[in-house]
Amino acid sequence: MSPLGNQNQPVVVGVDGSEQSGFALRWAAEFAAHHRAPLDIVFAVEIPVDYYYGPGLTGPRDDHAALHHQGKKDVADAAATEAAALTTPIADITISTDVIEGAPIPVLRDRSTSARLIVVGSRGLGALRRTLLGSVSTSLARHAECPVAVIPDALVDAEGPVVVGVDGSACSTDAIGIAFDEAARRRTRLVAVNAWSEFYRYEARSTMQTEAEALLSESLAGYAEKYPEVQVDRVVVEDRPARAVLDASTGAQLIVVGSHGRGGFAGMTLGSVAQAVLHGAESPVIIARPRSQH
Repeated sequence: MSPLGNQNQPVVVGVDGSEQSGFALRWAAEFAAHHRAPLDIVFAVEIPVDYYYGPGLTGPRDDHAALHHQGKKDVADAAATEAAALTTPIADITISTDVIEGAPIPVLRDRSTSARLIVVGSRGLGALRRTLLGSVSTSLARHAECPVAVIPDALVDAEGPVVVGVDGSACSTDAIGIAFDEAARRRTRLVAVNAWSEFYRYEARSTMQTEAEALLSESLAGYAEKYPEVQVDRVVVEDRPARAVLDASTGAQLIVVGSHGRGGFAGMTLGSVAQAVLHGAESPVIIARPRSQH
């Protein structure tokens, strides 16, 4: 089984008709095809309150709500057509669309319980465009029950490495597994990054460097045998972890980090490193999250 789950679990992509969600759709379609996984295209529809007179009342505005819903379905169907064109040359996979009434965050959060991966754009329509990172992507990175891929505003076909942040935590271990698998599938090298800082510590720099190198070696142990074809470049630097990962990711195809590091409160918070990487990344980022036990 892949570190991202079994082959029957779908890749779920959230779309909203924005250019940003179009980038997410294209990335998700190709990802699903390469993994031979089903692709579910989800459009969460929030019907404006003023489309209704009130609870249980009907009238002309119900027709407006129906038209609103149909418009979203048309967008989802168009997305499915585009996805099929992208995936057919790679693999014959099942593509489905769902237009669901509800806010995007809870809708996609519910879908994450059975998904292989949730894919969203870094920002979407409306107020989300005014934020540096959209609330949907941030919330899912915090609370989804499967890994989450966040696709940047301008998706570029990069040919660089897969970059993974390593800190010895459980989520970091999950990230390493995903990163090795992706590097092998993409036939590219892997850059494993561990950063350390003397802040609040009083050991000699040479001691902290040695400890960081040992932690990285221990974290990567066993993967060389499982993925002998993957070249691994090890980077151990004195720096802030997020900055070290971002510095190593210039031209990267993909960045993989854990949702929270050592000391993080599992299932509740998005760690400061993961959040900083999401804000600064120019490449797609997969946030490795604890998988649902449902």
